[in-house]
Amino acid sequence: MTRKLLLPALALAALALSGCAVLSKHPVGNTAVPQPAKSVELNRYLGRWYEVARYEQAFQKDCDGVTADYALRPDGKISVLNACRKPDGKRKQAEGKAKLVDTATGAKLKVSFFGPFYGDYWVLDRAEDYSWSIVGEPSGRYLWILTREAQPGQVQLDALIARARALGYDTAMLRITRQP
Repeated sequence: MTRKLLLPALALAALALSGCAVLSKHPVGNTAVPQPAKSVELNRYLGRWYEVARYEQAFQKDCDGVTADYALRPDGKISVLNACRKPDGKRKQAEGKAKLVDTATGAKLKVSFFGPFYGDYWVLDRAEDYSWSIVGEPSGRYLWILTREAQPGQVQLDALIARARALGYDTAMLRITRQP
């Protein structure tokens, strides 16, 4: 792959919910990242998620309309397809894979977009009906708020931001994701 193509490919690969261990210039948003609040049934977590808010990172700069699609692969891992729209309207996407690392709760996974390199992906909390989830990782630098609806409404968004705050996150650092 040429250098011209490699840099955009690497940036895309880290889209949305990668949780990759990329160092951030942003301050840590939570110095005491909690353990996941609930267990996760993988089959119920699979499918499409819409990002409604996140800690802004270089690999997601100027991304809106962010989605993450998860599906079970034949090898037992999870396929990950992250996508977003840039200001010019072009769709960018990254394909990866995830593996369950905490079989007791199902809430801790490792995600890879770069071959053998995996980053943490923790489902810190979720709705009983899997209509929303809050995702982070142990460093506290990354946070994503996801819903099954592209536009969940202000009341639900406010409640999710309040939940992230209760988990110890600095919600002033959140960037609200515009969805079409």
